[in-house]
Amino acid sequence: MPERADRQAAPEGSHGRRPIQGSEAIEDYAKAIHALAGRSDGPVGTSALAERLGVSPGTVTAMLKRMAALGLVRHEPYHGVELTPDGERMALEVIRHHRLLEAFLAERLGMPWDRVHDEAEVLEHYISEELEELIAAALGNPDRDPHGDPIPDRGLRVVPAAGVPLDEVEPGSIGVFSRVSDGRPEMLRFLDERAIRPGVELRVVRREPFGGALVIDVDGEECPIGPDLAARMLIDVEVPA
Repeated sequence: MPERADRQAAPEGSHGRRPIQGSEAIEDYAKAIHALAGRSDGPVGTSALAERLGVSPGTVTAMLKRMAALGLVRHEPYHGVELTPDGERMALEVIRHHRLLEAFLAERLGMPWDRVHDEAEVLEHYISEELEELIAAALGNPDRDPHGDPIPDRGLRVVPAAGVPLDEVEPGSIGVFSRVSDGRPEMLRFLDERAIRPGVELRVVRREPFGGALVIDVDGEECPIGPDLAARMLIDVEVPA
């Protein structure tokens, strides 16, 4: 994605981090590194970071040097990048803003859940800590956004999302749909049209042959879920008594 213009620094927030002037792009990088780090045990590769952000490897390298000078990352050429504790706090604060905004847009303003992600991507950098707390209080301090992603609490602690990818669940299993990736709006619309939202109980009926769809039953209605979508859905599988 193209980098946006720098913005003015805000006053020190309630989480004890003083925002850095021109930090919108830096926050995007911190959030992206945090997301990619959750998928691997080691440092995040710069090529993976460039692909996620839609920029050139050279642009990534230049930004990581800037972030390293600010104490937000540890970066060694050819060895990847890791967030420092300050960088981790920055990422979690932006994620808290983002997911609270998604919840507010969906629950209070009635925005479809396939559109809230893009709106929150813009707004997450600009809300004050006071507004963040007002949104959280108005929503009853939720711990999940509309897609089931965990919302960091006021102290930036996160309860990891539980669940097994739907494509790994065996036929005959019963569970609760807990989370779905928000990266593909058309998939969210598909689920929404069938009233399949986090919190819904479902049963895996069968797996079609030759890599075909996984058929699930929700409230007596069968629905085929393609392999790509099934890999993006997490299910809390019930353990038989």
